[in-house]
Amino acid sequence: MQQQRITIVGSGFAALTAVIELRQRAPNAAITLVSRRPEFVYYPGLIWVPCGLRTGDDLVIDLRRFFERMRVQHVAAEATGLQSGGRLLETTAGTIDNDGLIIASGGRFIKKLPGIEHAIVPCEGVEAAKAIRDHVRAMSGGHIAMGFAGNPNEPSSMRGGPIFEFLFGMDNQLKREGRREQFTLHFFTPAERPGNRLGPKAVDGLLAEMRRRTIQTHLGHKLKSFSSTQVITEAESFDADLILFMPGMTGNAWFDNTTLPRSSGGLLQADAQCRVSGFERVYVAGDSGSFPGPDWMPKQGHMADLQARAATRNLLAEFAGHTPKETFRVELICIVDTNDSGMLVARNEKFNLVLPSLRLFHWLKRFFEWLYLRRYR
Repeated sequence: MQQQRITIVGSGFAALTAVIELRQRAPNAAITLVSRRPEFVYYPGLIWVPCGLRTGDDLVIDLRRFFERMRVQHVAAEATGLQSGGRLLETTAGTIDNDGLIIASGGRFIKKLPGIEHAIVPCEGVEAAKAIRDHVRAMSGGHIAMGFAGNPNEPSSMRGGPIFEFLFGMDNQLKREGRREQFTLHFFTPAERPGNRLGPKAVDGLLAEMRRRTIQTHLGHKLKSFSSTQVITEAESFDADLILFMPGMTGNAWFDNTTLPRSSGGLLQADAQCRVSGFERVYVAGDSGSFPGPDWMPKQGHMADLQARAATRNLLAEFAGHTPKETFRVELICIVDTNDSGMLVARNEKFNLVLPSLRLFHWLKRFFEWLYLRRYR
């Protein structure tokens, strides 16, 4: 049997799960992975950088030994385009041939809001988390505003959960430092019911927690702009000496240099089997894709892992001459952490579970981080 050449774009959750799944199910496949650096950034841990539980650098995992174990050829480059129906991936290091392609290159934040340069986007990476840490350390008091927005053409393409964690974590951090009374914390979003994808009970719990912590809320009004000292919405403006903001997400810029089908929000249009519509043996997993499912389908690492497994199994089915039939289950599992405790939220199409904040859940989140990362170290 001819050795199949499989190319993966990206080195995040979906991409690395695809590597593991491929190597387990196709031990002789030739796997090439394209990403800027041979490293994995564990984004969920960024919430612990401002308080010092993580340095940031400890969340960047060198993947070279993992790639060696998995017999993966890493190409340090960025994807720039696609030709020949997906069989030729164009990159900054040249063109790469493939028999099958899995696109897992993540999403891109929409930075069109006037004055967004005055805000820090926390999940852009380690440097952003360090900037938050250093800025707060240098402040003697003032206003800290945190919020998120979505992609108006793709409501599910947002990542608001980390903002809740930065918000509650900051409240706890400032209390431990004996400085909370010198600060006013603000939460803002155009949504009237923030965190609605977590479920109605979770939204009520989050808003109640903000009231308990005397966090000022600014809900339900479209954002107009930021300045170096204010957040401006259609209804009001309020002071902000530090702004943390998670914009909505869209597809990667390199998608524009392809004929890959796009959703209204700019993501790659996929079917229930994670196939990119109209392309043979081209799959997508994670934040790069727009998938059929409920409007609360999350953009999170767990969902990316589930999609990557389905994509991999279906690609291998195509190689074997079978019709791809594997689908992914839609579920949301998260712990909204506060640096010392956490609220557990789980949701699928049959139930929605919300458990109150407990110290146990904080330690479970830290244990999961260790468990998840040990496979790549």
